[in-house]
Amino acid sequence: MSDRVDIALTVNGEEVHAAVEPRQNLVDFLREELQLTGSHVGCEHGVCGACTVRVDGVIVRGCLLLAVQCEGCTVETIEGVSDTGEIADLQAAFVARNALQCGFCTPGMLLTAQELLAQGGVPSRDRIREHISGNYCRCTGYQNIVNSVLRGTAAMHAEQGA
Repeated sequence: MSDRVDIALTVNGEEVHAAVEPRQNLVDFLREELQLTGSHVGCEHGVCGACTVRVDGVIVRGCLLLAVQCEGCTVETIEGVSDTGEIADLQAAFVARNALQCGFCTPGMLLTAQELLAQGGVPSRDRIREHISGNYCRCTGYQNIVNSVLRGTAAMHAEQGA
């Protein structure tokens, strides 16, 4: 058994100090140690996007990043961005457009879509498809997800213009 390593990071705005196994990946740390279960473990190879979280403002695959690599970092999970209201328009659009069924991919889709929308402007359908292409959905297909991102963009711009 390996020795645990002390880490300090900020998760969803709260300071966290923990002792972790050196090889524990970030998504397992979030799920098992902090009970933040919104990000899922899917392929464990960084391909499916189910484990998507934000580290220092950039979306990453939580299965490919070790918890010890996040020493001093700011980590945001789907729970954190949901609690702040940052993705409220996207969440409402996903519900309204039936862009989710089992919900397994939804947290990663929402974080990835939010990253695109934060770049500004109104993305084309092709740009949305390209941006979410690293996130697999086995239930819905992608039409309603793309429609939801467009609807979320429109709601976001309407609020900014108001």
